Amino acid sequence: MRRLRVGMAQINTTVGDFAGNTRKILEAVNEARTLGVDLLTFPELAVCGYPPEDLLLKPQFIAENLKALDRIASDSAGLTIIVGFVDAKVDIFNAAAIIHDGKLAGIYHKMYLPNYSVFDENRYFQAGSEYPVYIINGVGVGVNICEDIWYEAGPATVQAYSGAEVIVNISASPYYAGRLNTRERMLATRATDNIAIIVYNNLVGGQDELVFDGSSLILDERGQLLALGKQFQEDLIVADLDLESVFRSRLHDPRRRKERLSRGEQGTSIVVSETPSSAPKHKLPSRQVQVPGLPGEVYEALVLGTRDYVHKNGFQGVVIGLSGGVDSSLVAAVAVDALEKSNVLGVSMPSRYSSPGSITDAKQLAENLGIKLLTIPIEPAFKAYLEMLAEPFAGTKPNVAEENIQARIRGNILMALSNKFGSLVLTTGNKSEMATGYTTLYGDLAGGFAVLKDVPKTMVYQLVRYRNSLAGADLIPPAILTKPASAELRPQQKTTESLAPFEILDPILTAYVEEDKSTEQIIAMGFNKEIVERMAQMVDRSEYKRRQAPPGIKITPRAFGRDRRLPITNKFKG
Repeated sequence: MRRLRVGMAQINTTVGDFAGNTRKILEAVNEARTLGVDLLTFPELAVCGYPPEDLLLKPQFIAENLKALDRIASDSAGLTIIVGFVDAKVDIFNAAAIIHDGKLAGIYHKMYLPNYSVFDENRYFQAGSEYPVYIINGVGVGVNICEDIWYEAGPATVQAYSGAEVIVNISASPYYAGRLNTRERMLATRATDNIAIIVYNNLVGGQDELVFDGSSLILDERGQLLALGKQFQEDLIVADLDLESVFRSRLHDPRRRKERLSRGEQGTSIVVSETPSSAPKHKLPSRQVQVPGLPGEVYEALVLGTRDYVHKNGFQGVVIGLSGGVDSSLVAAVAVDALEKSNVLGVSMPSRYSSPGSITDAKQLAENLGIKLLTIPIEPAFKAYLEMLAEPFAGTKPNVAEENIQARIRGNILMALSNKFGSLVLTTGNKSEMATGYTTLYGDLAGGFAVLKDVPKTMVYQLVRYRNSLAGADLIPPAILTKPASAELRPQQKTTESLAPFEILDPILTAYVEEDKSTEQIIAMGFNKEIVERMAQMVDRSEYKRRQAPPGIKITPRAFGRDRRLPITNKFKG
């Protein structure tokens, strides 16, 4: 019986950390050897990390990447590996190296370079033009990279009609809510259409705004799931592939013969190793992988994205302004899960307008999470500001200027603590506020990382309830969930006085921001005309604020920043 033992090393790389990435790759190689793996795969651009962006314009970066590949090849005797790297010929290519028994046996160049959403690969890479099929242990293996597999008549199809029984796709596919289901459906279609086993190895880890969820997949020729990688964790997934089953299925599908004759393009065959491995294979342990689903997977994405941003940028701890509200409470819970409680500092900064409940709720939250809480009242600084500005403000009524002074005092305090103790400030604003500009420049926007930047307010409540369900108790106090949202910058202030109720606001924002629907189309969906037009106006005029906001974790199909890029200066109204 023809079998191939395949391993997928789902690793968490760091852009530009050639020593660290190489170490992870070689550790996986050593582990795979002990498990009798014939073919071991790694994610897209695993050698240099993904996405490297304009580092690709530095020749020394390309050279370091090639040196690391040489080391990986020389230390990979005893099996075949496929690893992503940057190839440099007359141009540079997003490439996969096929290494057999310590020697480079072939290179595949990515053909479909994505240039939409968060991707800019046409800016850097030349596209490939060849469809190689590698004979590995007597098995035809088509190798392609990430975007290549998403095209119905792409490289996978050409490779399958050229004799590939296994299609290996190495990938760096960013996460957003529900992404795993979309990928699995697409890959199942490729498997059944091509009557081939799909081995899909995805990156895991946080890189700036992006989170990669892993969730690597192996599907048989019928589209049935054979193996699943852990979500948001490093993993080594090993499975035995039954090639006889692929052969039998192809014999029963005469359409393939006619289709093969009608196709013009064919892949070339490159022999890597013709003889199947004769080493005895011990039985693999069974795997049980639990996928949390929504909203749990979003929570895990926030934890991983926060942990990697903090640690990969050299910080140990974080500081968070705790207002007693739901947003800051969720950020604190995420930070504790990502970094441990000893590395999280909460700061309560009450003003003359802070309600007693907000102060006690912040204290209770800090107690429940086991984090240190500093209380620094802002009243002395606020009074000093008002006295200092008394003359220029004379004859005017208090308005947003006085309100925002308080937010900016708080931002100043948090940044002072960051400077003094080397902790990163985590901002606490959500996507609903970011969209409408309900946030203060140099105030609550001040910080290094925006954990909830892409999380709508209605989802914030879902995530809080989810985290409490994991704890089996009210880790985040119930009063925080039930109180009306308020910035508490003036007496009796309520957020809904400035914004629509969140259960109305968030669907409007999804339609306007993520789906690019016009105000007329949104009104036709049944929403109030005045609310829709006012919210759209708030979104449009707040672009300048978003440009100055810290990076934050992408968890929706279209996030602010890398995804949605609009000119600040423009007269178009949609």
